[in-house]
Amino acid sequence: SSTMSFSEAEVQSARGAWEKMYVDAEEHGTAVLVRMFTEHPDTKSYFTHFKGMDTAEEMKQSDQVRGHGKRVFTAINDMVQHLDNTEAFLGILNPLGQKHATQLKIDPKNFRIICDIILQVMEEKFGGDCKASFEKVTNEICTHLNNIYKEAGW
Repeated sequence: SSTMSFSEAEVQSARGAWEKMYVDAEEHGTAVLVRMFTEHPDTKSYFTHFKGMDTAEEMKQSDQVRGHGKRVFTAINDMVQHLDNTEAFLGILNPLGQKHATQLKIDPKNFRIICDIILQVMEEKFGGDCKASFEKVTNEICTHLNNIYKEAGW
């Protein structure tokens, strides 16, 4: 398994950038999901209870959307605490990847989509430096998820 090579400075700036998003985990998590469902409507098909929702407003109000947004952000937050420890980082990501690959059968391209939207929202709300310091984290997440999917025979 590949190890991650974050310098101490990269870890600190990634954590600082993420902290700005995580302060409003439910709000920002919801905004990210709503944008994903709106711009990539096929992603809604994985969530049976979101299928009937057509407007961004309906989605924003949905407890299920809000709950999932918060779960996504909580998982990323757990990973961000372990950027300096590959084993612990993968301890969080592996079961998540396994579940999405085998049980939920989510196409792995959707992880890239959601990561790109997280970066867009970071840039819009907090500027380009914030986005830049988090890009390496999203790349690591997507790379490791793709490996987990390959191992799961996707």
